[in-house]
Amino acid sequence: MTDSNEWLIYRGAGEPHDGIDRLPAPPPWRDFSGRDSGAPGDGSQDRRLGANRHLAELHRPGAEELEMINAALYLRRPLLVTGSPGAGKSTLAHSVAYELGLGEVLRWSVVSRSTLRDGLYEYDAIARLQDVQIAAQGGFGGAAGSPGAVESIGSYIRLGPLGTALLPSDTPRVLLIDELDKSDIDLPNDLLNVLEEGEFEIPELQRIADRLPDGEAEVLTADGVKVRVRDGRVRCRAFPFVVLTSNGERDFPAPLMRRCIHLELDRPDHNRLATFVRAHLGAEAARAGDDLINRFLERSRSELLAADQLLNAIYLTDAAAPPSRDRLADQLIQRLDRPR
Repeated sequence: MTDSNEWLIYRGAGEPHDGIDRLPAPPPWRDFSGRDSGAPGDGSQDRRLGANRHLAELHRPGAEELEMINAALYLRRPLLVTGSPGAGKSTLAHSVAYELGLGEVLRWSVVSRSTLRDGLYEYDAIARLQDVQIAAQGGFGGAAGSPGAVESIGSYIRLGPLGTALLPSDTPRVLLIDELDKSDIDLPNDLLNVLEEGEFEIPELQRIADRLPDGEAEVLTADGVKVRVRDGRVRCRAFPFVVLTSNGERDFPAPLMRRCIHLELDRPDHNRLATFVRAHLGAEAARAGDDLINRFLERSRSELLAADQLLNAIYLTDAAAPPSRDRLADQLIQRLDRPR
């Protein structure tokens, strides 16, 4: 490539052009094609499981990691995984789900406002009230089967990722509770009872269980599937494989640590990073980006960096000519911590 600006799609010239036609296919980890539909029979589940496979191919656990994963499986305990960004904490859950045939990973991305109930279920009381008012105006009142009727209460309840993982099944689901250290101070303690007992209650259903047919209500899961809940109680049969991830930004209470198997992932070495790049971009890209891998490792000794920054740099600098390649790589791999 002779012109270092030839790779630019947007040129800032202030004149419209058809450069968008030259935009290549997205990186594999940013390809959203076909993910807009979840209707049964449309192949979306196969695509999601394919995503599990793709992520599983990235993960090559070491001996200690294998032991801790299997310890969590045997003991039916949550696995608390700590490590720097991009160390493979989230990928671990997808790898286990794919290899053991446990279906799509349920993911709960924790933020500072997250509560235990967000993970368990949500009840849309406002929508139900509105439907009751609309039905009354139409002369249906609380007739059986009408919107807002007792029998239809399940239509206003949706289980969250944690609630869905605790549904009774013969094999465990895989649940990823991502970045728990970003939560409110109370959430780790609030999780204790649910993770210990493997069950929870839905008070909105319990209050009217005696008025429901056979005490059951049909609710929606985080997967978008309808299931029946009896007497307002959900109790697992096979305890889910729960992966709690943390970037090490805070300490967790001793009661939570006691209930978890703790795994700390080390900073990835050259071989692991090269495997990571090969899985995403192929062997040729890994060879071409070997110098960037070495520079990334050198910088990561004194700077907080994430492996996906390296992946972005190798993918994008493949289209850029020197000397812009090195400059662009440095701009993409910026330290995540403040210089001291």
